[in-house]
Amino acid sequence: MNYSALEEEIERLHPASFSWALACCGWSRHEAEEVLQVAYFKVLEGRARFDGRSTLKTWLFGVIRKTAADQRRRRLFEVLALHRWFSRREAPAKAPPADEQLGQEQRRARVVHALAQLAARQREVLDLVFYQEMTVEEAAQVMGVTVGTARVHYDRGKRRLLEKLSAEDCG
Repeated sequence: MNYSALEEEIERLHPASFSWALACCGWSRHEAEEVLQVAYFKVLEGRARFDGRSTLKTWLFGVIRKTAADQRRRRLFEVLALHRWFSRREAPAKAPPADEQLGQEQRRARVVHALAQLAARQREVLDLVFYQEMTVEEAAQVMGVTVGTARVHYDRGKRRLLEKLSAEDCG
């Protein structure tokens, strides 16, 4: 794929890519913007290369996921260094949970809250399949797991999500 075609395809996928970056960054808009910018630079500078073994969208989502993980790891090291340096000061306040940030709609807040209670891989595969419109097979590639593992997380995640939402309706 030539450079201009790659640029066009990335531009076309931007809304879905930003949504996926948000999910990978715990719904922090600032972090998602930073991760997406770094991922785009990796792709456009050739540090991440599309080899055609999957769709471009699946590959790009994998680059975004790995970039988000790298950013989290980098932030963790920075926080640990700062903690050592300022050992006597209070730890910085954490950002409010996703369900409070997205509390505009009651139903959306309930779903976000229920999703937050799922295991990370269950949450990740459900996001890829339902919000990013990927197949379970494509989600498995993005997550770097086997298709069987992705299917197990997908089925368990759907069941647990239904249980959480049903419990809230009854409670």
